[in-house]
Formats: sequence, C-alpha cells, structure tokens
Amino acid sequence: MSQQHQPAVRPEDVLPEGIDSTAINGRTVRKGSVAAFVANAIRLDELVEGTPEHEALVAQMRELAPALRTIGLLDVFHPRSPLVEEILADAA
Repeated sequence: MSQQHQPAVRPEDVLPEGIDSTAINGRTVRKGSVAAFVANAIRLDELVEGTPEHEALVAQMRELAPALRTIGLLDVFHPRSPLVEEILADAA
C-alpha cells in the first residue's frame, strides 16, 4: 500500500491573492489576525497595566484569540508570556 504525500500548504492555498478572509470551522478568520496578535503581544510588555492603552491592546488580543484557536495555532505553539497565556485562556 503506497501512501500519498500531500504537498506543503502555501499561504495562497489558505487565502488566494485578493481574498482577505476565509471561513474555517464556521468562523471567519481575517488575513493578518496572527500577525496582529503577535505584534500586540510583543507591545504588551511596553505598556503599563491598567492604562487605557494597555486595556485596548488586551481587548484587541481577546478579540483575535478565537481566530488563533480556529486555525490551530495554539495546538502547536504555547505562549511564553504568562499574561498572553491568561488573555488566551480568558478568551476561550
């Protein structure tokens, strides 16, 4: 019995050129969701907890968290930051 090998998935296989979102498991996931979450997670350490900027950033991360779960990112990567892990857990 021979096994068929699937080719590697390329970005354009997930979102073709000119398409900004896709439905995965019934949830719409926008292009750039992962990059936005990562950028916010990096910036989180620069902000003082409790400030409006910090709260807005955390709110945005909570809004993006379901997309990360939907695409399976959290099945293969684990956050190093306890605060990011808490944000993801709260958004579950």
